Amino acid sequence: MHRLPFLFAGLLLASCQMGGSGGQQSRYLAAYGPRNSQRASTDPGAAVPDDTSYWAGDGKTGPPSIRINLRQQKAYFYKGAELVGVSRISTGKEGHDTPPGTYKITEKDRDHRSSVYGIFEEIGTGRVVNDDADMSKDKVPPGCKYVGAPMWNFMRFTGGIGMHTGYLPGYNASHGCVRMPDKMAKVYFDNVTLGTPVIVE
Repeated sequence: MHRLPFLFAGLLLASCQMGGSGGQQSRYLAAYGPRNSQRASTDPGAAVPDDTSYWAGDGKTGPPSIRINLRQQKAYFYKGAELVGVSRISTGKEGHDTPPGTYKITEKDRDHRSSVYGIFEEIGTGRVVNDDADMSKDKVPPGCKYVGAPMWNFMRFTGGIGMHTGYLPGYNASHGCVRMPDKMAKVYFDNVTLGTPVIVE
């Protein structure tokens, strides 16, 4: 009984990434249904209430641009010089930092999945045998297949890094991408075009 508080604390610390639980769905994949091919229609949720994000850009004109503030963990959307939206975000954790710089949107993919991070599941049963699979170093076990982590509303701006729908634990937790609440990722996705400037600072 005395071990329970320590076990619970350990689970909380591991919740920002896939923890290799050997079958339990991680927070990284929370509410997406990693074994389902369809898009999630609901917000995956967050560890803390979102009283920051908003959108007021409908009907506004001007070229879109986005400023991502790593310290504030917010993404600011502009049309011309006017701020029309703000989103809470979760950027890269230590060792997987989101790189500061000036970029442009180079790809939009509504139903994107990661080609590097995801899960290994048994073919036929769907049982998750590794919920922290990293294809850059892990091999798919016999009888299993790789399922990429869902990154809906993906907006690539440098290398393999982009903005997308994802779980927000309230601090930097990603592998470098910029996670956003689903409703904000959707509206940002709908309002950017290829070539939209993205400044990470």
